[in-house]
Amino acid sequence: MPQIFHRGANVISKLTLVGSAVLVLGGFGVAYIAYDSPYFNRVGMARPQPVPFSHKHHVGDDGIDCRYCHTSVETSAFAGIPPTHICMSCHSQLWADSPMLEPVRASWETGTPLQWVRVHDLPDYVYFNHSIHVNKGVACIMCHGRVDEMPLTWREKSLEMKWCLSCHRSPELFVRPREHVFDMNWNPPEDQLAMGRRLVKEYKIQKLTDCYTCHR
Repeated sequence: MPQIFHRGANVISKLTLVGSAVLVLGGFGVAYIAYDSPYFNRVGMARPQPVPFSHKHHVGDDGIDCRYCHTSVETSAFAGIPPTHICMSCHSQLWADSPMLEPVRASWETGTPLQWVRVHDLPDYVYFNHSIHVNKGVACIMCHGRVDEMPLTWREKSLEMKWCLSCHRSPELFVRPREHVFDMNWNPPEDQLAMGRRLVKEYKIQKLTDCYTCHR
């Protein structure tokens, strides 16, 4: 029986198979790189806001404590987006006629809240409680980075599950005394591991890694 396909067909078929495998694996690689890029996780990307609020100015220059604006961070699951009356407690006197603050004045006069864009916005299927973390000695800087140095606010951490688990598995590497949770310039006066192990016992911190801890 005469040969139906030319001998070169074997080479073509092998190249086709290898090429297909390379394309599939390459596609997964590109997808992984894209998913881990700022385009998806928004790390380092300042979000547009109705007013260009500067944490660097308010926290870093003026020394305003986080809790002055984020009033419920110690007692609630939600840190709290500052209502307009908190802004106006200062800006009714300071820079009261600034064009940049017109949206704030309009919100105050009409009673319509400012529509701030959440920078640290977790998916609906993730449960996170600010008060629990704050009262266990997890500092603002651990999740939000040096916000006191940000002229505009961006996401410092990816907020991906693997990042959360790094702390849940080894909390002794990250916790600090509660009285220093809001101190951006604090550094451990001793070995972090030794101090962390002591605080884990003192604050009764559990290494919670079960799915239902965050997915309820």
